[in-house]
Amino acid sequence: MTATTRPDRQVHKGLAGVVADTTAISKVDPATNSLLYRGYPVQELAASCTFEEVAWLLWHGELPDAGELAGLHERERAHRALDERVLRVVTGLPRHAHPMDVVRTAVSVLGALDPDACDSSPGAELAKAERLFAALPAVVALTQRLRHGRDPVPPRDDLGCAANFLWQAFGAEPAPQVVRAFEVSLVLYAEHSFNASTFTARVVTSTLADLHSAVTAAVSALKGPLHGGANEAVWKLFEEIGPGPGAADRARERVREAVAGHRKVMGFGHRVYRDGDSRVPTMRAALGELAGHLGRREVLDLYDALEAAVAEEKGIKPNLDFPAGPAYHLVGFDTAVFTPVFVAARVTGWTAHVLEQRAANSLIRPLSAYDGPAERHLPTR
Repeated sequence: MTATTRPDRQVHKGLAGVVADTTAISKVDPATNSLLYRGYPVQELAASCTFEEVAWLLWHGELPDAGELAGLHERERAHRALDERVLRVVTGLPRHAHPMDVVRTAVSVLGALDPDACDSSPGAELAKAERLFAALPAVVALTQRLRHGRDPVPPRDDLGCAANFLWQAFGAEPAPQVVRAFEVSLVLYAEHSFNASTFTARVVTSTLADLHSAVTAAVSALKGPLHGGANEAVWKLFEEIGPGPGAADRARERVREAVAGHRKVMGFGHRVYRDGDSRVPTMRAALGELAGHLGRREVLDLYDALEAAVAEEKGIKPNLDFPAGPAYHLVGFDTAVFTPVFVAARVTGWTAHVLEQRAANSLIRPLSAYDGPAERHLPTR
């Protein structure tokens, strides 16, 4: 990820350190090491706001008033039920299909069916963003159910977005403690500036492709293990170590082995944060409340043991994926569905960036430094 020098220009591998554009959507404030959504610290938003309010903030730049929020609730709830054609496509995919492939396919189908598919005006783009916001939880919930051979669950318009998401996934009304922890995770995952999938969405948008194409590309970028999937890897590590008696000793040994083998411990470190991920304390508190409600103290004990072992051996702190992985397991999601849940949260940030890119567009087309053969010619025949 370091810059290298060519005879004609400097090359920044991975675009490390390159400022590609401006954005008013989010930033990590170096002074406080805090992630800000439109200027608000995300931990404050997670403590006080619903996922719907945060979505509005990302799209519009300000939190909604009572009337604006009521209108969003009405529109979002009107689009929770999936079109029969989307249901046929999703249910027709192989049961073993990767859940991210299912979500990517569903976004494409939703785009093909959207009444504003070919309209890129600001109003149409916002309407498409709201409809995706409403539909993706249903897609992810259906993916969870199909993995267990269960039928779809119709949405309920008397539940908020987070609660309805869990209702459609598991067919039972979730306890308030579960809804609260889950909603906190959605808010914390909603946006994170020019990460790989968001930048992918902006690149696609810069070509004047439609919003669903940009989101489909973003889903594809998030599927890559160097970007998405860390929350899944965290829970797999928990399973391999095994919560319960002796977990602290097993955790220390596992971390030592990873360090000795120069292997990454998933869920730790971050390319942007230099003093720990500011989202972690909020998500750790939510995980604690969730585990306490469910009587799963052993999960917290293993969490604390791993965090201490990594701090001792490597001196690095956890990122958001470390508490989110076990939280999603305790909520009830299959491990392979954790990243699709991330999609349902991050679609708010992706679409906010699509709207911003569209409003002041310039085709994103970087240069490259050629290092192949010099000019040469075919031999005379």
